[in-house]
Amino acid sequence: MAWVLLIIAGLLEVGWAIGLKYTDGFTKLVPTVLTIFAIIASMGLLGKAAQTLPIGTAYGVWVGIGAVGAAVLGIVLFKEPVTPLRIVFMVMMIVSIIGMKATSGH
Repeated sequence: MAWVLLIIAGLLEVGWAIGLKYTDGFTKLVPTVLTIFAIIASMGLLGKAAQTLPIGTAYGVWVGIGAVGAAVLGIVLFKEPVTPLRIVFMVMMIVSIIGMKATSGH
């Protein structure tokens, strides 16, 4: 169950990271409220998952999901650059996330 919570927390991290772009410096009410909700929910689920999982694993996976998700959505939604090296580093992050899970002992 902790892994499910952690994955949801990571997806919410992607949501709030992308949400920051839509808040326009926290001047737009609805995107700001949704972003703040996603931050609180993401942190809460991370904390719940960390009760069971090692904190280094939980935090590393959470950050990795957020970083890769934000990078992919940045490319899709905001036309951020796609370069071969950027793709290589995203793949390396995904491999790291899998490695953290595989070696966590849970």
